[in-house]
Formats: sequence, C-alpha cells, structure tokens
Amino acid sequence: MGGGRYVLQDRSTNGVFVNGQRVNGSVVLATGARILIGPYTLILQGDELTIADVGDRIRLDAYNLVREVKDKNNKRRRLLNDISLPIEPGQFIALVGGSGAGKSTLMRTLLGIDPTTEGLVYLNGENLRANFNIYRTQIGYVPQDDIIHKELKVGEVLAYAAKLRLPPDINIEEVVERTLQQIEMSHRRDVLVSQLSGGQRKRVSIGVELLADPKLFFLDEPTSGLDPGLDKKMMQLLRKLANQGRTVILVTHATSNITLCDRIVFLGEGGNLCYFGLPQEAMDFFGITQGDFADIYNKLENKQTVVTEAEKFSKSDYYQRYITNHLSNRSLQLPATSPPQQIPRSFLQQLTLLTQRGFQLIQRDPINLGLSLLTAPIGISLITLAIKDKNPLILGAEPDPTLAPLALRVLFVFTCASIWVGLSSSLQEIVKESAIYLRERLVNLGLFAYLGSKGVVLGGLALLQTILMAIVILNGFQSPNTDLISWSLGLGMTTFLTLFTSMSLGLMVSAIVKNASQANSALPLLLLPQIIFSGVLFKMEGIGSKISWLMLSRWSVGAYGTLVNVNAMVPEPTKLPDGSTIPLPFEATPVYEPSWGNLGLNWGILLLHLAVYFSVTWMVQKRKDIF
Repeated sequence: MGGGRYVLQDRSTNGVFVNGQRVNGSVVLATGARILIGPYTLILQGDELTIADVGDRIRLDAYNLVREVKDKNNKRRRLLNDISLPIEPGQFIALVGGSGAGKSTLMRTLLGIDPTTEGLVYLNGENLRANFNIYRTQIGYVPQDDIIHKELKVGEVLAYAAKLRLPPDINIEEVVERTLQQIEMSHRRDVLVSQLSGGQRKRVSIGVELLADPKLFFLDEPTSGLDPGLDKKMMQLLRKLANQGRTVILVTHATSNITLCDRIVFLGEGGNLCYFGLPQEAMDFFGITQGDFADIYNKLENKQTVVTEAEKFSKSDYYQRYITNHLSNRSLQLPATSPPQQIPRSFLQQLTLLTQRGFQLIQRDPINLGLSLLTAPIGISLITLAIKDKNPLILGAEPDPTLAPLALRVLFVFTCASIWVGLSSSLQEIVKESAIYLRERLVNLGLFAYLGSKGVVLGGLALLQTILMAIVILNGFQSPNTDLISWSLGLGMTTFLTLFTSMSLGLMVSAIVKNASQANSALPLLLLPQIIFSGVLFKMEGIGSKISWLMLSRWSVGAYGTLVNVNAMVPEPTKLPDGSTIPLPFEATPVYEPSWGNLGLNWGILLLHLAVYFSVTWMVQKRKDIF
C-alpha cells in the first residue's frame, strides 16, 4: 500500500499468524508486527522485514507447575508439585521415576495438552497452551499406544499421515522416503504393520511424527516392552534425532541407556521433583556409591523420603546450576495474546482421504469382511429349511390364522439379522483407533470429515449387505404383491435403512466405550431390547409400547409388515354356535396398515434414529477435544 503501509495476504494451507492472531484473508501490518509463518518468525521494522527465528531451535520453560485433581472422594490430589524446568534446544531429556510419580502427567503438561492448576509452560517465550495452534505442526507426540493402523503397509501409513498433515503442494513421496531413512525402515516399506516387531512398530509411530519435521518431540514409554537390545537401538535413534537439532523429551522406566540423555528428570510420588541434571551425577546426588539407577527407585519408595529428597534438591547447588541459571527471563517475553483459532483444512480433501483409508482397511481384513457380508444372508437362507414348503409372505387361497404370525416371525428375522450385522460391523469402528484419532485430531483432523468418512464407509458396507440379503430373500421366498411400491425396491430400502441405522447406533456406542472389550460386551445389551420390544414376540401395551418407539426394530418390522400387508393375512374370526368367536393368534393393527403414510412414518423414524445417533456421536467425540 502507499504511504509506507503494508498488507499481508494469507493464501497458505497452514495459516499465517500476526501478533498471535490468524490472518483471515488480509491484514494491514503495523511497525513491529510479529509474523509467524510455519516455524519462521519475522518482524516488520519500518520498511524492512527481518527474520527473528527460523524455528529450528525450540526451548521449553516450565515455571512452578502445579496440577491438582479431585479423587473419588472429592478430595484434591496433587499430581505435580511446584516443578520448574528449563529444557533447551537440542537436548535429549528423560522423565523417570516410579509408577504413579507423575511422569506422563508432566510430559502432557509440557506438551500443552494438560492444563495446570498453577504455573505456566512457555515455548520460545510464548504461553504454550494459549498459542498451541501456532506450534501444533512443530510438536511431535508419540503416545504409549501405537498411532498406526496395523492393516496398512509401512509406506501406506506414512503416505496417509503425510497427506493429512502436510500442505498439498508437498512432494509426499520424497517426504515418505526421507522419513523411512530417518527411522531406518526403508527395507520394510512394503511390509504390513501387523507383521512388524514391537520396536519396528514404535519406529513407524515415530516416523509418522517426523513427517512434519517437528523440532519438539515427546514420546511416552517408547521402549516399553522392548528387549535390552531394541531398547538400546531406540535410545540411540532418539539421541540421533536430538543431535539433528530436535528437542526430545521421553518418559521411560528403562534406565540401562539413560546416559545417552543430556538431562534426566527424576520424579517421586506426588509429582515431587527429586532431581534434574546430568544422568552421570544422579548417583552422587542421591548418595548411592554402589549399584545402579534401580537403587534410586528403591530409595524413593517411601513417601516421606520423597519429600525429604525433593526439599534437599530444591536447596542444592544442582538446582541452582541446572534450573535457576538456565530458566529464561520471563520479563523479556511477549504478553500472551488471545488463543488463535484452529487452522482449517479442506473438508472434502480430508473426507476423500479418510474414506479411501477406511475402505482399504476393510479390504485388508478379508475374513472379517466375508463374515460381515455373509452372516445375514446365510442366516436368512436357513429360514427356508425351517418353514419347508410354506410361502409366508403370500396370502393363500384359503384363510389361514397362522399365516400372519408366521410372516411376522420371518420379517422379524430379516430385522434381527440386519441389526446384528450392523452392530457387529460398527461397534469397534471408533474405539479401535482412539489413539490414532486423538493424535490426528490434535494436529488438524476435522471432526465432520472423520465422522463423514465413517458414514461413507459404513454406508457402502450396508449397501453391499443389502444387495446380498435382497438376493437371498428374493430367491428364497415368493415375492408378495404390494400396492404401494415394488417388493424388491421396498425390501432394499427397508433393509438398507435398518442396517445403516444399526451401524450408526454401533458407531455411537463405539465413541462412548473406553476399549474394545467394552464394545464387545455391549452387543447383547443392545440387541436384547431390540428383540423384546420389537412388537413381534410380545404385545406392546402401556409403558412397553412407549419403549418400543425407541427401538429401531419396531420401525423396521413395521416397514416390512406394511409392504407385505400383514393385516390382509388375518382371516375373519370363526363364529361358534353360541355367537362367540375363536380368538386369533394375531389381530390386524395400525402398525402394519398398508398405506404410504404408515410406510413413510416407519422409514422416517428410522432416519430420525440415524440422525440422533450420529449427532450424539459427534457430541461425544467433540468432548474428547483438548482445545
């Protein structure tokens, strides 16, 4: 612009931030404006734009961190107790201590995803939690659980992760090849993750994080479960990454290779900082003249000893030398700005990519796919053996009081088969990849794109199941004459809606449960009410009729019964000489009234169930967000 004024336009994928605020379109720059473009920090000084930081040197400063939570008795329990730490660029830091000492809590606090009761964490002088969105691409995080799909090949895992995390103009193939070389896995590129050893899988998880070339790297128990040889190789890899300029922080119980680290943080029970400094000096500080690091663990078993050692360290020369003298001067830091908004991503691009990955995961498990597709058709085909030569869906020439109940039982099997396979196909869909979801969500994964991809994949699976079920039904049972719509079309629509709605119910439960075992245990609990309150086995009256409205089985059977016109199968009651009539096993009901209004109501309520289940799933997943 004229008059010495400058305008910044943002057309980037990852976003540009000016003074902590993301640029939406364009912004007029004032003198002294601080501009963040990826890892780079630029400052406008008059008519000159200078580079203040190229982003390859990241330091963390933690000041007086306190974390308290309420226990089951509503009493406050301290997880971190007044911890201050300076973590300088390129350092390799190990967080060690006994179980329950607060290692993972401290790591997640330094990472910025856990809040603090008191104290703050600064990243290069910025309040990390307030500005996390600026740095999210610069932070790598490998949790305890693998963040990779075992059904994919190593190269595919990295390629999908790169496409999700990196700008579209990046050469994905080059990035993947570079990363494979960094984690020394080029020779395993075309091997399924499920065929890798534990150490190799952990390397692939690290590789996923290295794709964006982060300068700050967190790892939670990366050597857990590895033998001593693999433990050493893993620690050497992390040492190599630190030597390349990255700041690496890991939680570990293994201490046999701890001397590869630049600093160790030794925590005691209650989140007390008992030592921070060189690994080689830890034994001297704790006064252990013989033995190894395991003796430090033994010494800190007693809570009172932990408190004593923490107080001793806070007053020691070690504290002054390694903490006080290295903490950055907070008075020179910029004031925290309002939190920037999460960087938006292309919904369609993520939806396409996640859908492609979802279908590929299904194809890689042919046995499970085969069971999912064939269970319902095989089960339905067995009905023909049970009813022999009867035609349960056709009104015979002679009145038959048993025909309507038989037809309902057959239609009920159609519904139960659909609900069973629908739930089985989706109950683990979200929970099985919860660690992957949380990590991708922390980077840039869109929630609508994620759930949309699940809907597309499950919808495609439901369509295949519908076709197979329809083929078996149309060939195994004589088709009824329907006045509303052709039997094949009505059958397909009702079956698909039942399958897809039950899948959405399973998806909702998958989002709620904590693990795969809970998901499996939920299957009978979900299925039994659908059977009991379907209106077929028992007559629904009183509160039971109201509960049945909440069951998708009631509306599925209702749609099938409307299409078949079950009411027309009910004969006139037989009159006795005294004028009374013989009770029929089934009487006509408005539930199966053969009208467009009734059919539309049944289909509409199934769609309503579908919408409710997906909405609840969205809300549950949204509550898992850290920011």
